[in-house]
Amino acid sequence: MSTRRFLFVLGSARSEGNTELLARRAAEQLPAEVEQEWISLVEHPLPDFEDLRHDDDHVRPTEGATARLLDATLAATDIVIASPLYWYTLSAQTKRYLDHWSGWLRTPGLDFKARLAGRTLWGVAALAHTETVVADPLAGALRNSAAYMGMRFGGVLLGNGSKPGDVLADAEALARAKTFFAQEAPLARFPYETE
Repeated sequence: MSTRRFLFVLGSARSEGNTELLARRAAEQLPAEVEQEWISLVEHPLPDFEDLRHDDDHVRPTEGATARLLDATLAATDIVIASPLYWYTLSAQTKRYLDHWSGWLRTPGLDFKARLAGRTLWGVAALAHTETVVADPLAGALRNSAAYMGMRFGGVLLGNGSKPGDVLADAEALARAKTFFAQEAPLARFPYETE
């Protein structure tokens, strides 16, 4: 893929919440030729994930939210998980999306892991806490997912906000948003791996 294509997966239970506002501020900085697709997991809900790892009847989804998210994921060079910090990790909607990756890994002919290898996973999250270390579980889940898939990981852009619009008062987060997607994302590694 020569042209970059960003998929923004919105995992908030609230539309136009702080996480989405911060993600949109960061996306404004992308060059005009970079394609963007925004998918809200509330507007396009995935069914509960059914673990069929040891079954042989995996088929590629062809309709509905599952097919749309799969196609958008495969078409993206960069996947941005925009999930607020809910109970110190990813939202339920976001976790369900990542759980579906497990099924797509086992879908014959899809080569999901091989196709995502080398692409970049990013995170954006708003949290209602002044100590950003409480978001480490969210960041770790994304980093480890990227490492397992052989992807690059651009890190997580964090902003502070609870009430709608609060993040727009977080000057430091807005400043980081200006250059967040411009950084070079390294190949993701598990914490136990050495370089």
